[in-house]
Amino acid sequence: MNRKLSEKLSALFSLKIGNISPLLAEPGKIHFGSDSSNLMDDDEIADLSAEFLSLMAELLGSKNPDDRQSPEFHALEMFFASLSHKILMRGGRVEEVVRYTQLLQYTLIEALEKDSGIPFTESRSVLHYFTGVFNELIMAVFRSYLEERERVLEAQAAELRETSTPITEIWDGVLTLPIIGTLDSSRTMLVMEALLSRVAKDHAEVVVMDLTGVQNIDSQVSHHLIQIVRAVQLMGSSAIITGIQPEIARALISLNIDLTGVTTRASLSDGLKEAFRRLGIQVSHKAS
Repeated sequence: MNRKLSEKLSALFSLKIGNISPLLAEPGKIHFGSDSSNLMDDDEIADLSAEFLSLMAELLGSKNPDDRQSPEFHALEMFFASLSHKILMRGGRVEEVVRYTQLLQYTLIEALEKDSGIPFTESRSVLHYFTGVFNELIMAVFRSYLEERERVLEAQAAELRETSTPITEIWDGVLTLPIIGTLDSSRTMLVMEALLSRVAKDHAEVVVMDLTGVQNIDSQVSHHLIQIVRAVQLMGSSAIITGIQPEIARALISLNIDLTGVTTRASLSDGLKEAFRRLGIQVSHKAS
């Protein structure tokens, strides 16, 4: 878009803002959320529309409205990225922000075309300009959505890592770690890192690892398990493995896994008794 046309469009836009604003802020015209819920009330939407028009006026009045790297265009991108984040945080969908962006585009162009005074050939340039701008803004919405989704997924993964390694100090110097599911390489590293950190933090002398929740085992899983045991021993703690099921025991034998020096007990209860014995703690039933 040439400079002369952009100046004319900027002046026209500033003149028409008063007419465009009510069209965008019309109650009920824009709705974020499901039919039974509205994530933004009419006042919020009116404020959004006013802010958008102000930012668009600044872009059109800038030195180069075509510059996608300008501070004015960046401000517009940030406006839509912030809106996308807000809607997603309130339980909305990215499609709703895209529809809002498209509605702004259509309303804006329609209002300007009614009495623009711009020749038809130049109107095509205006249409092309606004289409390009709004396409970029929709991309900003999706970038914000993807970044937010990535942040949420990472938070969920962190929470899963935390819950997948429920290390508990059952007694002073005694830690328990129930292992449920499969130990792959990445999970082994997470479990080992979390466990060794707790061993150092709590000055644990005995770690009881319960395998009751492990349903199958192969050479790789057993190797990961031995890695954890050896790492605990290198930290100066004793490791006790409990809850080995018959099928797991048979698998370990068939795989020729060397458990020399590894203490095993049938159940978590037996493992804790062994841990207490090593610490010189006597546990007895209270007389009734």
